[in-house]
Amino acid sequence: MITKALQDAIESLKILDVYLIELISEHKNSFNPKDADDLDKLEFQHMHVVEKSSVLETGNGELLLRVYTRLGARWIDAETDDGDASIKSIIESQFISEYKITSPIEQESIDEFCLKNSSFHVWPYWRELLNSQTCRMHLPRVTLETVQFAQNRDIDKSHIERLQTDDG
Repeated sequence: MITKALQDAIESLKILDVYLIELISEHKNSFNPKDADDLDKLEFQHMHVVEKSSVLETGNGELLLRVYTRLGARWIDAETDDGDASIKSIIESQFISEYKITSPIEQESIDEFCLKNSSFHVWPYWRELLNSQTCRMHLPRVTLETVQFAQNRDIDKSHIERLQTDDG
């Protein structure tokens, strides 16, 4: 069910851009999947968190909303109880989704939009990135759902870090 706050945000925000600002892809602990006999035994784990948002004023007086979303995947040896040593490979990224604020909007609406709607715009880029990176890294193929919501979408909205800046 869409709340009034979320509907207000949807009506007041127009998607402008989605882009990658950070990418980490590596095999850990001397792991090489081409030499591994038991790739199918690795456990796949994922992360999807909306980290923060910021409202910026551009040089021409327009307001932009930037939403920072961190997504990640890792493959672990579930049979190893040695914390970091069980991690075999990771792919982590951070995306920014930018929206033009077309009409006045309350902070509550922005927060709800960030947690419950911005992932719709980022998710296709993450799916493509993860698919291509797993192939390039010789990791087992991963099929992700068409849509996934941020793991922190139901938290208290006051936990979102907000940045207020004037540079654009």
